[in-house]
Amino acid sequence: MGDHTESSGSGISRRKLCIAAGATGISALAGCSTSTNPSRAESAATITDHSSPDLEKWVEEVPRPGVAESSGTKDGHPRYEIEMREVEQKLHRDLPETTVWGYDGQFPGPTIEAEQGEPIYVRWTNDLPDEHLMPEDTTIHSDIIPYDTPGVRTVTHLHGGNVESESDGHAQAWYTRDFQETGPEFAKKDYYYVNDQPPATLWYHDHSLGITRLNVYAGLAGFYLLRNDHERSLDLPKGEYEIPLVFQDRSFEENGSLFYPTAVSDEQGGSDESHPDPSIVPQFYGDTSVVNGKVWPRLSVEPRSYRLRLLNGSNSRYYTLKLRQYDESSGEVGDAGPSFVQIGNDGGLLSSPVEIEDRLELGAGQRADVVVDFSEYAGETLLLHNNAPAQYRGATGSDDDIVSLPEIMLVDVGDDGNSQDASELPEELTRVPDIPVDSVDNERYLTLNGGTADDYGRQLFLLGTEAERDGLKITVPVTEEPALGDTEIWSFANRSAMSHPMHLHLVHFQMLGRQPIGDYDPAEDEIDLDALEAPEPYERGWNDVVTVDPGEVVHVIVYFGEHDGLFNDQTGTYMWHCHMLEHEDHDMMRPFTVRPNDGDADSANNSTTRR
Repeated sequence: MGDHTESSGSGISRRKLCIAAGATGISALAGCSTSTNPSRAESAATITDHSSPDLEKWVEEVPRPGVAESSGTKDGHPRYEIEMREVEQKLHRDLPETTVWGYDGQFPGPTIEAEQGEPIYVRWTNDLPDEHLMPEDTTIHSDIIPYDTPGVRTVTHLHGGNVESESDGHAQAWYTRDFQETGPEFAKKDYYYVNDQPPATLWYHDHSLGITRLNVYAGLAGFYLLRNDHERSLDLPKGEYEIPLVFQDRSFEENGSLFYPTAVSDEQGGSDESHPDPSIVPQFYGDTSVVNGKVWPRLSVEPRSYRLRLLNGSNSRYYTLKLRQYDESSGEVGDAGPSFVQIGNDGGLLSSPVEIEDRLELGAGQRADVVVDFSEYAGETLLLHNNAPAQYRGATGSDDDIVSLPEIMLVDVGDDGNSQDASELPEELTRVPDIPVDSVDNERYLTLNGGTADDYGRQLFLLGTEAERDGLKITVPVTEEPALGDTEIWSFANRSAMSHPMHLHLVHFQMLGRQPIGDYDPAEDEIDLDALEAPEPYERGWNDVVTVDPGEVVHVIVYFGEHDGLFNDQTGTYMWHCHMLEHEDHDMMRPFTVRPNDGDADSANNSTTRR
């Protein structure tokens, strides 16, 4: 089949043509069809009348997250105890201190530095107040969440971790302060991370059912960097020249407190008296850029190469990023600056460096490991520019009436420093073995839906199957049950009017390609690899999040278990979901179970067996 993770298309992307034409959901038939008006609730459901204080930009330096230190050992392995607690933190010079929640009292939390092949234990201790910092909608999953339980529910998920199910941070494995109350899937206090996977930019964040959006918005997230000797041998920028950057959007009150909406605006149909108060909103888009816990900061660099580990830690927002020359006195954005040379993504290093000639797309939860050569921009100021509209549909530069966020961070390139050209990157970074298509055991057709409403008339996003295309709630029994050692193709078909970043726990997959939704019906068609639009450069290699734009099907191939010496065997129940946190909280999440391999020739429901 060839190297399907490293191939690239030529000419104008059919994906961009279809999205630009407005291809959406069910109406996107063969080729590119158009649907001109998505539902009003879906197109602008998160506009509010709130505006943050008018803050001067670029007044403070980007901070570097702290590094976690182990508290001892357990079974001969390092053991960390990281406490979640409420703190006051200065996010901008002109804002009063903001109350946030942080791991070890930091927003973002401390970076865990781990080594491939060396397991660690982490106890994520909940020392949060009894009352939530954000407005909590108790109608969400009220049949399975005990909202009358005292205390705040939390559970930490290592995003991208190839770990045992008991330590994965299942949404129902929550617990309150000092483990006084626990959820039905709670299994242990000390999480065990085996670290038997390629070195990568992972991250950890809260994953508690029904309030993930609120807990993460309050500050519960941090980096987890997995390293090995091979990566060190590549002589990539390191130490002060390696910088993790998490991009988030927030809104603020005049007193410095975080603002989070409690209702959809009147202008967008939020006056419906049947809506509870407070109510979940379909998406959240803040009007203020926050990078590593600072509002609209600036990053000082030397004229040399830097390794930047980029993470989209926002609730719902997409970013399409590019460095541009910038006149700070006039605010004028100029020509393109240095390009991103991508060396890795969600699951680790790419096989070879890829220069991103256009823009780098990051959906919620996605990471990009990039090298930027600033040597030709000594003494200049650069703007990290975003041209993704809030209501993202795969097209960039389009206007929307929600909350755009074009200016993310300023970069000041000094006059002096050690020059190290990005062209010195090795031609080969690592081995990324293909998952062979001829070994596929099952194909699954999984739908992304946004056209239904809950009991209060609010828009409900659901995930479906070939048999139940309109979607299933999280409480419906598991429908995806691969066996350990199975290879499967998961085909995500987006029938809604917006893009969704789809995330699978436990595994990393490889993207095969995308096609218009009308060109593929699993009941009638085989997947024609030659007809697929190839992955974008930033979609190559190992992924755990993939963007599915409206009106398209994205095919990914995944192996459940150790593959060609990479990753490790795990069984148990995990989650798959949209990583827009408001969607995840409001039923766009489903469980899947990896079964022990019993030699049974028949696999799970809602799949096409190919043995």
